[in-house]
Amino acid sequence: MEHPLPERIGNPELFVGREKEFQLLDKWIKNIPKRLSKSRAILGRRKSGKTAIVQRIFNRLWSENAQVIPFYYNIPERKMWFPDFATEYYCVFASQYISFLERDSALVTKRLSLEEIHDYAVQNSLQLMVSDIKELKKFREQTSHDLMWNIAYTAPHRFAGIYDQRILVMLDELQNIAAYIYRDKDFKVLDDSLVGSYHEYSESKIAPMLVTGSYVGWLKNLINQYLEAGRLKLYHISPYLTEEEGLLSVYKYAELYDEPITNDTAIQINRLCYSDPFFISCVIQSDYENKTLITQNGVVDTVYNEITNKGSEMMNTWGEYIEHTLKRVNDLNAKKILLYLTKNSDTEFTPRQLKEDLQLDITENEIHEKLQIMVKSDVIEEGSSDIRYSGLKDGTINLILRNRFEEEIKGFQPDLKQDFHQEIERLKKEKKILQGKINQLVGKFAEYELATEFR
Repeated sequence: MEHPLPERIGNPELFVGREKEFQLLDKWIKNIPKRLSKSRAILGRRKSGKTAIVQRIFNRLWSENAQVIPFYYNIPERKMWFPDFATEYYCVFASQYISFLERDSALVTKRLSLEEIHDYAVQNSLQLMVSDIKELKKFREQTSHDLMWNIAYTAPHRFAGIYDQRILVMLDELQNIAAYIYRDKDFKVLDDSLVGSYHEYSESKIAPMLVTGSYVGWLKNLINQYLEAGRLKLYHISPYLTEEEGLLSVYKYAELYDEPITNDTAIQINRLCYSDPFFISCVIQSDYENKTLITQNGVVDTVYNEITNKGSEMMNTWGEYIEHTLKRVNDLNAKKILLYLTKNSDTEFTPRQLKEDLQLDITENEIHEKLQIMVKSDVIEEGSSDIRYSGLKDGTINLILRNRFEEEIKGFQPDLKQDFHQEIERLKKEKKILQGKINQLVGKFAEYELATEFR
């Protein structure tokens, strides 16, 4: 398989597992030529693997050169003026479309200009593309920016319809349209209704959409408001791999980054990192000055550093979510609620139960308001009814929150290192069961190394 689109994960060999997700998506993609696939949204926190999945899908479809033409666009986290966004969007689509037709992998990353696209279209008798470029330029001169955007976002559907093709539209971080695209040059006027542009085309069967979102509550609200419930089938992705996939990830990262480990410490790293490939990568690549991953103490100390060091990538990633929440609910009661829900994520709680359990000195309505803010900030989830809430089933955020808030709430600092050692002791008791998995995995990893040598 070729990789014309550089994958954010880096070395393609670092992509491990996700068999369950690809089993679902492969079946969905196979139905696109038959016009049976409904648009989907992959939802999950940052560093949960969404981008890795859609970028791998792009590269697979491009390499197969079959019935589905891939279009991938990552909606940037930078301020953009509306007409510039429309132009960039169209140019990325046209460049990737031409790349697929011409089998020119360079055009996936080398975005053609409007003039270059026009010249190609004239030479290859793509009249639709010629007309699009002409209208984009005309509407820009007339400051008809909505008409420019109409040309851009409808392009995949129009090309698929006129040329009897199937195009998969993959938009990474769809919610960014509502946060970074400005109507004015001075970047003062946002318009979150731009998400509604896809209202009609999200139902397309000739150019279905596969979108992603890291701020789940925010994106779901946008979808419900502007696309109507049901137009995009929602799929929540877990950041965690299976235990076996996680172990393989540990081995691959260690090998590619030339980091010494043992079979025992590989198991320990995988368990303490919850088989989370991002967490594993942070530990393997840690800049901790005393890092050593060939002893139990070394593993515990390195994992602890990634959880507690404010400069670590792990802390910075979750810091965005937590700070986003604290800007709106920065008080001790909110922190108590957040930590309590996170530590008891298997149970749903009502405001009344939280008030009683935590002995909060605020009303149930005030608790409910704080809970709603936390849901919108993606640090807790709504439960089975309108008044029930639960913490994220995410061991990583539990560690981050305990480190940040437990001392303030309980008056003493959590001993995370002791907790890690206790978890490893539980692992040792499971050693006989795990040894079979390790033996199997070592064999698989040997096959991987052999395949790499052959390549």
